[in-house]
Amino acid sequence: MPAQAAPPGPAGVAVAHPTYVSIPMEITVNRPATEVWKRVGKFCDIGEWFQVPCTITAGKDGEIGAIRTIGNEVLVGKTELSYTYTQPVREGRPYNLYHGTLEARPLTATTSKLIYTLVFDNSMLADDAAREKDKAQRTVRFTQALQNMKILAEGGTLPPPPARGGAPKQ
Repeated sequence: MPAQAAPPGPAGVAVAHPTYVSIPMEITVNRPATEVWKRVGKFCDIGEWFQVPCTITAGKDGEIGAIRTIGNEVLVGKTELSYTYTQPVREGRPYNLYHGTLEARPLTATTSKLIYTLVFDNSMLADDAAREKDKAQRTVRFTQALQNMKILAEGGTLPPPPARGGAPKQ
């Protein structure tokens, strides 16, 4: 979906001309949605399928208002098979209204799909080329996360994460 420029906002808004981007991604999983959600749907399960550390720093995993260390993200909505989170305003950084929603949706009695949708404002990036590059990088990263969730939900084991910073893992 192309970025859409919002009409000029009311006086006092921090971003007068945001360009909201939506990145919907999905993958089919050969397991029922409830089983998929049990395996990869806890708020801090992101640590396993993103292969980074995650800790709940406030509240309880799965409860509205919980905060996880990844992005200081706050759980702001949930259903039986989904959750939505946002990142808070940070001092000295433009606020981009970043939100993510992860959902397990039943397809049949034995299959489901995981849907991951990101929504954010990328108007603070330099130009259209920078906005497209950012969107492409996020799409690659979150598509890999969906592939990892599929592996885990179907009973597999993830390969080791790639080394960061070019240094070999010890």
